[in-house]
Amino acid sequence: MAGELTKYLSELKEQEALDYVKKALDEGTDAMSLMDEAKEGMSIVGGKFADEEYFIPDLVFSGEILKGVVALLEPHLKGSGEGAKKYGKVIIATVAGDIHDIGKDLVVFMLDVNGFDVIDLGIDTPVQKIVDTVKESGAKVVGLSGFLTLAFQSMKDTIDALKEAGLRDGLKVMIGGGQIDDQVKKFTGADAYGKDAMAAVSLAKQWIG
Repeated sequence: MAGELTKYLSELKEQEALDYVKKALDEGTDAMSLMDEAKEGMSIVGGKFADEEYFIPDLVFSGEILKGVVALLEPHLKGSGEGAKKYGKVIIATVAGDIHDIGKDLVVFMLDVNGFDVIDLGIDTPVQKIVDTVKESGAKVVGLSGFLTLAFQSMKDTIDALKEAGLRDGLKVMIGGGQIDDQVKKFTGADAYGKDAMAAVSLAKQWIG
């Protein structure tokens, strides 16, 4: 039944969500449509968090459920691609001072499935580490993630450091996370911001593709 996974995820029902995914895959349900349902569920969780119906522990738990769902879907999603990587390198990092990885992990996963070579630097990533990775990898796209408002300054510091290192020309930087909008984009000096993982994929395709 359509929407079941969305419902289980949004209600934080881990076992029901995992059982449903296994059953749906066995019955030949398209993995990408299940992924869409999972994203919708996460979007509802985000809304409940914004309305203070859910709190940080709920958000973290929803991320754990999502990881389990993604682990089940991944082999089926990979199989639906053309095999070889089609696009270039994208560096993704949760910036210094922030340890949230739910959104970042979803972006990494969706970029990977869509044929990008993703370099995931993890959480609480020092500015210098991002600068060094851009130098070493030659990546033309960087995605900076942050859920907390203090992450905005870290994003700005990172983009400023890339500029100082002479790496900003020809490098596209996208930002994403909790409360990011056009004002934050201007403050940090980023090229664009994405509301969700699919927005990150379409930006990366636009810039690299």
